[in-house]
Amino acid sequence: MRAKFLEQQKVMIKKQFLKSKPVCKVTFILAAEAATDAEKVELVGDFSKWNEAPIKMKKMKSGEFKTTVDLEKGQNYEFRYLIDGNKWANDWEADAYVPNMMTFEENSVVSL
Repeated sequence: MRAKFLEQQKVMIKKQFLKSKPVCKVTFILAAEAATDAEKVELVGDFSKWNEAPIKMKKMKSGEFKTTVDLEKGQNYEFRYLIDGNKWANDWEADAYVPNMMTFEENSVVSL
């Protein structure tokens, strides 16, 4: 029963710190429930210059969208998910949330 409970708790941000480089491989996962019927999801944030260079996420068979990005350690990065080019979503498991002065909503934050 414990294994089934852990299976249901899906981690939305996975961090793999590299010993050989000052980099962390961060895997971002948008749950299927948050992207119901979505055709595409893009990851945008400080690391992608927001909408200048959105990172396309891969749709998994489970309905989740997933991508991995190498980010410099020791930084905080604001980000959001852009669903089908017109709907913004935050990460349910972000390390923090900060006000967005452009839209008066919150941005998710991943801390490395």
